[in-house]
Amino acid sequence: MNCFAQLLRDLLNEDSGQDLIEYALIAALIAVAAISALRGLGNKISNEFNAIGSSL
Repeated sequence: MNCFAQLLRDLLNEDSGQDLIEYALIAALIAVAAISALRGLGNKISNEFNAIGSSL
């Protein structure tokens, strides 16, 4: 039983997977920011092309 308790303590104290999760969350946040910025930029570019096309 002592071996099981030690194994359980070791599993609870292990933090090697936290770095990967943190990097994944940062990458997801950057992706969301980039998508929202490009979506707004795409609308502005589309409006400019429409204005140029109608003036021709």
